[in-house]
Amino acid sequence: MLDQIAGFFRLIGRTIARGARIFFAWAFWPFIAARGWYVKRTWMVRLPILGLVGLLAILYCYFIWQTQVWSGFNPSFVSEYKLSERKVAAGQELPSTDVAATAKTCQRSAIVDVAADLTDFNVNQNAWISSMLLYRLGFFGIDWDHTPFLDNKASFQRGVNQAVRRTSIELVDTLGRVRGTSGINNDLQKARGNLQFDEYSWYFGLDPFGPKTPTPSYYRSALESLRKFNTDLAACNAIFDGRADNLIQFIDRIANDLGSTSDVLADRSQNHHRGWFDTRADDRFWFAYGQLYAYYAILVAAQSDFSQVVAERNLGAIFAATTRQFQAALRIQPAIISNGREDGWIMPSHLATMGFYILRVRSNLVEIRSVLDR
Repeated sequence: MLDQIAGFFRLIGRTIARGARIFFAWAFWPFIAARGWYVKRTWMVRLPILGLVGLLAILYCYFIWQTQVWSGFNPSFVSEYKLSERKVAAGQELPSTDVAATAKTCQRSAIVDVAADLTDFNVNQNAWISSMLLYRLGFFGIDWDHTPFLDNKASFQRGVNQAVRRTSIELVDTLGRVRGTSGINNDLQKARGNLQFDEYSWYFGLDPFGPKTPTPSYYRSALESLRKFNTDLAACNAIFDGRADNLIQFIDRIANDLGSTSDVLADRSQNHHRGWFDTRADDRFWFAYGQLYAYYAILVAAQSDFSQVVAERNLGAIFAATTRQFQAALRIQPAIISNGREDGWIMPSHLATMGFYILRVRSNLVEIRSVLDR
């Protein structure tokens, strides 16, 4: 009996070993064939190939480094602005401390400062991953977003950028002008146009019409335009319209944007729950995380910019509750994203958890909107 059991396990071992040999032979035969071809060539052929391989090795090391190191990442970075110390709403004249001063100064917009700094974080403090050459080439031709490797930072950056894009639209349409009586601010218009640019553009694309300007250059131009607007606002040469109806519309846009992301998470969670083997779960999770990361700072900035409205409508407690929901969501930072069943007991459901927090945040935003609309 023992001999039969031992024989059974030996058979299993031989089967596994044979399967492993077949797998590795299939996986590595292109490299083995390339090596056989390479050693038969002269040095005139070998040296350029060796140089190309070395260049690719350097590029991949740099690419891997950029995808794994998140410079400046700090979910609570908005606290560094000390917005609670501001006593004047955005665009309002600041009381002068110099009796001899003749030039007026106005309060900068915290929303614009945060949007500019988030863009700086995306393209200056870090490399913009989505338009890097090796990201566009993919993993042996497979889009990195369809693999479980090296795409979390790219998804996070696109989530941040989505929030900044939406904010730039509202700055142009409502916040940076008096509706019906003033024109669109040129700097905000330029920023909005540049932030809408394709997130994946490199120097060369699939079209045959020559080199292009890569994505990060457009976003850096948007960053300059945002900062120029705030400089003009501080000199009282621009407008920030901090009315309650503008805050209502801004809150609506944020709530709708988060609602769309919640739907995407719910669809993935309900229809593709393959646990740790769902290669798209990490993309969905980190995109949502990036949105929350940005909107958390933007909403705290909005509370400061609309401080007069917040005080008049007694919204301080609701805003505080909303920021706590953001903070709770941003504390979820799993090393590996799992999209398990909601009633599963082995593999967690990180997408369902993130979707739950997004809905709680959105519920608070709806409550703020209903108080403003009374």
